[in-house]
Amino acid sequence: MTVSTTVLGIESSCDDTAAAVLRRDKTGKTEILSSVLYGQSSLHAEFGGVVPEIAARAHAEMLDHCVEEALAQANTSLEAVDFLAVTAGPGLIGGVVSGVMCAKGLSVATGAPLYGVNHLAGHALTPRMTDDIGYPYLMLLVSGGHCQFLVVRGPDDFDRLGGTIDDAPGEAFDKIARLVGLQQPGGPAVERAARKGDANIYTLPRPLLDRQDCDLSFSGLKTAVLRARNNIVAEHGGLPEQARSDLCAGFQAAVVDVLAEKTSRALRIYLQSNPPQPALCVAGGVAANGAIRMALERVSKKFGADFIAPPIALCTDNAAMIAFAALEQMADRPPDDLTLSARPRWPLDHTRPAMLGSGKKGAKA
Repeated sequence: MTVSTTVLGIESSCDDTAAAVLRRDKTGKTEILSSVLYGQSSLHAEFGGVVPEIAARAHAEMLDHCVEEALAQANTSLEAVDFLAVTAGPGLIGGVVSGVMCAKGLSVATGAPLYGVNHLAGHALTPRMTDDIGYPYLMLLVSGGHCQFLVVRGPDDFDRLGGTIDDAPGEAFDKIARLVGLQQPGGPAVERAARKGDANIYTLPRPLLDRQDCDLSFSGLKTAVLRARNNIVAEHGGLPEQARSDLCAGFQAAVVDVLAEKTSRALRIYLQSNPPQPALCVAGGVAANGAIRMALERVSKKFGADFIAPPIALCTDNAAMIAFAALEQMADRPPDDLTLSARPRWPLDHTRPAMLGSGKKGAKA
């Protein structure tokens, strides 16, 4: 690379519309010139979760404004962009289609090459952007739709050690919030309530700890909270605020315990290859949970690995990670053409069986 490269990234896989501009200089140093995000929480609040049709419509309405703002904040123009990067999956298909079509239009209008990026690769490569760590590293990708342990060996080389066989942790947090009458998004609401609660009041399971692998399950834990809530309502004629906090604290503690133990097992496997600079990284929206971060940091320290948790704004969905992933991968593959399609399902590791079932649309994860 003899000159700097400027990339415009677009992300619209769930309920955040995002655009970002990154620039990589000839030494390989990458700078985030802008990162813009429009959330949709207010649009989905009354429904208790993300409504795909509403999300897709909001993306279509906001993408051009988001791109314009990202370019303005970066003090650059569309004509100065060297190439485009867009999330092409996995995600809610309506939102992914909106982003892909927007990027295709910009590519046709400017002639800039287009790269479709796996949303999960964006998360998995974020520690390279924020901390410039070397390969290989262990990544716990923990979000609303996904939970996987990945050994990241290269820009497009991911070895999945395990993951959830049902609900992702973020999905479980959202469902628990609905069960106990908290507002969405559920993760922050449950975490706030848990601070006022006693995690030892209710006995809740730690699923799959009897299995000596890195797979996780949170569906049974969710059911246990539902039964406990029903018992409390039957006894008290409602759900007292303290009982709500105690349930949230117990649920969060169970998630923390499961993630800590399964992370320990993943670290043991990862460290068998004697990586030169061992590192445990975490990304995804659930990585914003303080209790989870603290537990993972303790586990990492126990095994002598560096712990890397990017800033929260770069852990949750954002377009900077999509642009960066394209910068990392472009040396190993050509750009996509206008046949690039949106994919609701797109596993990172194609050498292992799908964690979540396959169908006509392919493997979910």
